[in-house]
Amino acid sequence: MLIMSVEDKNIIDIVSTDLAGNAILTITDYLEWDEENEHLIILQEKINSYLGTIETGELFTNYPNAEGKNIIIRIIALNEPDAEGYTFLDRVKGILNSAGYGFEFKRRSSSS
Repeated sequence: MLIMSVEDKNIIDIVSTDLAGNAILTITDYLEWDEENEHLIILQEKINSYLGTIETGELFTNYPNAEGKNIIIRIIALNEPDAEGYTFLDRVKGILNSAGYGFEFKRRSSSS
């Protein structure tokens, strides 16, 4: 199975539907959280790309089953965020929620 990554800015990593009928757009994130905040910039660009795909309608052209569903952007990360990372994620959640989208962050251990 081919899995995309956070660094592939112009591709939605995973599109799925949850049991509640929401369209889940997942970002697979294996990067370390760094003091220079390069990770945050990469995540911000990826999230902006996802939003652009939604707003232009490209999401619904490529994934017609997502149309009419609530959209949640989910980040599944390998590494625990640092303090700045958590601050960034809280801001992202607020911005996405105010735009009518859901946001989830989940950490996945390397052994799972």
